[in-house]
Amino acid sequence: MIVSKNIHKYYGNVEVLKGVDLHIKKSEIVAIVGPSGAGKTTLLQILGTLDKPLKEQDFELSVNNISLKNLSDKQLSSFRNNHIGFIFQFHQLLPEFTALENVCIPAFIGKKNKKETEKRAEEILSFLGLSHRVHHKPNELSGGEQQRVAVARALINNPSVILADEPSGNLDSESAKNLHELFFKLRDEFGQTFVLVTHNKELAEMADRTLTMKDGKII
Repeated sequence: MIVSKNIHKYYGNVEVLKGVDLHIKKSEIVAIVGPSGAGKTTLLQILGTLDKPLKEQDFELSVNNISLKNLSDKQLSSFRNNHIGFIFQFHQLLPEFTALENVCIPAFIGKKNKKETEKRAEEILSFLGLSHRVHHKPNELSGGEQQRVAVARALINNPSVILADEPSGNLDSESAKNLHELFFKLRDEFGQTFVLVTHNKELAEMADRTLTMKDGKII
């Protein structure tokens, strides 16, 4: 599903990633843990094509058997929209739109049919237990509900992989527990692949594999 080899990244003179190798299988849930500044978020952003590795290094990066190394920015944008779902610590919902409208945005960006998109969005929100919140705006939702809407948004384009950066870091313990269980339900029922950057010990222990990063490397 995801293969990366020899991924390097600098910010100024600081080497943030020092030759990271990674192999993640389809339907696997992998947690990446480690201290702040270890390079976890940078690695996730590169896997999600939001950032690029150092070109001068001979690296490999592929997702779902598609090599990303030589794609243009436009091609990467299209790939990202169709193949990768993102969940962030802060839900990043647009406050002026309803839950349904927020979920539909990635599909509309991909120029997908409006009626079919809204139908699928309603189905996902219902699966996530939010059928009664479809037309509510973010400020009318609890923190856990907002994050589930963000999960629905990540799922709308049926991505190959979902990348999550501290997805439960802004939730109370009960909401975090429910979110973590949801990830495994999505994997079991839909074969979804997850890569999770987290400081949450319980989530890391639930994952199929836990990778520890330190000083820009997976140890």
